[in-house]
Amino acid sequence: MSVFLTDKYGKKAVRICSRSITAIAERLLRFLDKADHDLSILFIDDAEMIRLNSRYRNQNTPTNVLSFPFSEGADTTLFSLPVKELGDIIISVDTAAREAKESDQSLHARITWLLVHGLLHLLGYDHEHSEAEAAIMSNKENELILRLQKDRSTTMTHLAINVDHIATIRQARGITEPDPVTAAAICELAGAEGIVVHLREDRRHIQDRDVRLLRQTIKTKLNLEMGAAREIIDIALDIKPDMVTLVPEKRQELTTEGGLNVTGQKKKLAQTIEQMSKADIPVSLFIDPEPKQIKASREIGATFVEIHTGRYCDSKSEKDCDREFDLIAAAAEQAFEMGLRVNAGHGLDYRTTSRIAALATIEELSIGHAIIARAVIVGLEKAVREMFNIVRTAGHGI
Repeated sequence: MSVFLTDKYGKKAVRICSRSITAIAERLLRFLDKADHDLSILFIDDAEMIRLNSRYRNQNTPTNVLSFPFSEGADTTLFSLPVKELGDIIISVDTAAREAKESDQSLHARITWLLVHGLLHLLGYDHEHSEAEAAIMSNKENELILRLQKDRSTTMTHLAINVDHIATIRQARGITEPDPVTAAAICELAGAEGIVVHLREDRRHIQDRDVRLLRQTIKTKLNLEMGAAREIIDIALDIKPDMVTLVPEKRQELTTEGGLNVTGQKKKLAQTIEQMSKADIPVSLFIDPEPKQIKASREIGATFVEIHTGRYCDSKSEKDCDREFDLIAAAAEQAFEMGLRVNAGHGLDYRTTSRIAALATIEELSIGHAIIARAVIVGLEKAVREMFNIVRTAGHGI
């Protein structure tokens, strides 16, 4: 059956990822053996919640969640229809946002708890009947929340391929092959939904020629990674990629190490973003999963942030890996709720990608080295298709 989510909240200051909440609701129904039932979810504000609470509970105040079971007050003739309907869960986003702030949670985490709470009410649990029933309901809520944390899923996360390493091999011999432009075409044919290149000041791999030809030939979209240097800015404004990702750049590093310090260079980055915006080029900032960097990115006008996944990928223990993953998940939710679009990348491989791809607030993953390294063994097309399948089936048990 289906989950029907209607968002009538309408306040631009707060964003909710409907895709994420719908996916969570579908998993909850599966956990509770109700996957064959329909469920309706409605987001409203406090004013509408007061109206509903006054009408149905004789209380002229807002509440966080109301549940209306399908069986409650329904015409008995409806039960003969071939429909399995649980009922409606109505959530006040205003109240949820206040409670999230008070409990130091993300809004999505708070809405998830309210969804669990409301769904259990639809199934007959009621904490108001007695202390014993309240304890039973609380234990069931905790059980479902823990299970959700272990079983994340999403749909339609996109895969962008970084072809810098093809150019690195070419530059090692100073000849014309292998050609990153040809490699980009193969990646697209194999399922890639974007091509990423980093035009460095020292031109250690990608060359000006590559960027210009890619702009003319790729069929998906071109993401130009770059430092905020005058020469590179001018090239970006000239060729007009589909987006640019501003990254820190040090001549001595082998690859990009860590995210931008947005808080420490807001003026410089804001000027670059303004220039790109005038040319209709959206800007992403490559940042570590830190609240202050996300807030600063929003303040200076970025369209996207790309969450740095390097520490997660490099973790040596399961505990460290889980901690870094939780930081990424929280950062992605915070960025989304603040109005930013969210990508992620750096160090992702065939072992670490699935878990990140299962975060519904992340739109796209940028992956390069792992795919090019595997391509040496199995061929580029096969390496891309394998990663594409990992991204597309993440969290679905396929």
